[in-house]
Amino acid sequence: MSIRIVFIGAGRMAAAIVRGLIEEEHYLPEEIACTGGNGTSGPELAEQTGIQYAKDIFKVVRKTETIVLACKPYQLDVIDDALAEAAHGKLVLSVLAGTTLSRLSAKFSNARNVVRTMPNTPGQIGAGVTAFTPQNPLSPKDQEIIEAILGSLGNFHEVEETDLDAVTALSGSGPAYVFEFAAALREAGINCGLDESLAHSLAIDTLLGAAMLMAESEGSPEALRDAVTSPGGTTAAALKVFSDNDFRGLVDKALAAAKARSLELAKE
Repeated sequence: MSIRIVFIGAGRMAAAIVRGLIEEEHYLPEEIACTGGNGTSGPELAEQTGIQYAKDIFKVVRKTETIVLACKPYQLDVIDDALAEAAHGKLVLSVLAGTTLSRLSAKFSNARNVVRTMPNTPGQIGAGVTAFTPQNPLSPKDQEIIEAILGSLGNFHEVEETDLDAVTALSGSGPAYVFEFAAALREAGINCGLDESLAHSLAIDTLLGAAMLMAESEGSPEALRDAVTSPGGTTAAALKVFSDNDFRGLVDKALAAAKARSLELAKE
């Protein structure tokens, strides 16, 4: 059976996509191959999922229809030009942070299309969200391939490339903000007298439940907030502290800093 999709890189994001593609039955394991540099990630992913580990990457790239760049961003420059040439006529999808379409298309100048994406870490459990932008309009066939790949990680949205730095700041880095808030809730609970284990569980379950409720609700986050906030009550007292200390302004500054750094990385 021929190889239909090749992963250059076999880290966490590549592993998440591979597992999702197999679970959703978009590809059979034997139709997928990966390479992983000098480390053990490639052979380990192949052993765990049944895909092929490509010792001769040139051979499988020439025969495949889709290439997923899932290596470290700095490794793009060290990809052999002969390998890039072997990608002639292929669809190339990149999950490399801060790597522009112009850089990608310069490296893979003979690809039939190049797609830049910005996934996030919950994609590891199929609960992520990915923004993507193609160099050229996608053909129906390539649209189907892209939707299968990105759908294996969770939800996805096509955006303009100029939006990707803001996307990086919001959803790309966003899980870290939620984790930090969870840690803050846990520590505040401990300071209020709760056992550490209980505070940890309460923080996680509260965030998870609130997110699920928000996803199921047709109301805005503000409407849901107001529904649980009684005038003069405990929630109102806590929200006043957030407001008095410009909580939203702090979040705005954080995202602006992340976006600025994303723009800087694209120039390096």
